[in-house]
Amino acid sequence: MNLTTWLRDTASQLQITLSLDAAAARIEARRLAAAALQRDTTWLIAHGDESVDLTRIAPFLLRRLAGEPVAYILGAREFYGRSFQVSPAVLIPRPETEHLVDAALQRLPTGAHILDLCTGSGCVAISLKLERLDCAVTATDLSHEALAIAQANAIALNAMVTFLPGDLFAPVTEQHFDVIVSNPPYIAAEDAHLNQGDVRFEPRLALTSGKNGLDLIHRMISAAPSHLKPGGWLLFEHGYDQATACRELLDKTGFKQIKTLPDWAGLERLTLGQKPN
Repeated sequence: MNLTTWLRDTASQLQITLSLDAAAARIEARRLAAAALQRDTTWLIAHGDESVDLTRIAPFLLRRLAGEPVAYILGAREFYGRSFQVSPAVLIPRPETEHLVDAALQRLPTGAHILDLCTGSGCVAISLKLERLDCAVTATDLSHEALAIAQANAIALNAMVTFLPGDLFAPVTEQHFDVIVSNPPYIAAEDAHLNQGDVRFEPRLALTSGKNGLDLIHRMISAAPSHLKPGGWLLFEHGYDQATACRELLDKTGFKQIKTLPDWAGLERLTLGQKPN
């Protein structure tokens, strides 16, 4: 079987088995082949008539057909134009979270001190540091396994970020920040989506937070003013149907300039507020 035929047949198999659209299935087939053969996609196109060594590709394909996310199979995912190491110890970085980086960058004063809560792979903290080298970035996470991945990413990307183990603000009790960002767990513990798609393979600790998904967000908002400088910002991602609740929590806690920003699909995904001066 030549490479072109394998890619066509594999894309069809992925589309049917995983209920992917045709374009996504073709992309996944190319990514799996490129990784297994240690070639880039340009090479795949140029060598489409060549036979395929199925013994090299089959293990990757079987894992994907079983539902395992491509990011975990390949061990990496792109975020904000950079490749980040990932494993089942961390959430897979998603394009909508890039809006969190964009919104934070718009609110950073010169030489800002940034805190990233629930950092996971470190993709937000590292991206902010590399986009604003003048800023100091600290990141915390409850998972030691996640912090090991984040630290490896920081080393690989030459980003000077301080990673600390602990729950939310516990590792930075005496510190104050200009901007606090977070992509926290916000899925309800019994949400049916936890048994579907890529989410099935991701760490529950980084996904769920109580009956309605807002437990950790509530704790974060309540504690944030004690760790923000006057005029500082809190920005965080949340579920598509949680924006109103998040704005109400920010308002009750005394934040001003409260607003929700949409993601690429137009869903209310990112809410922010400013501590009064």
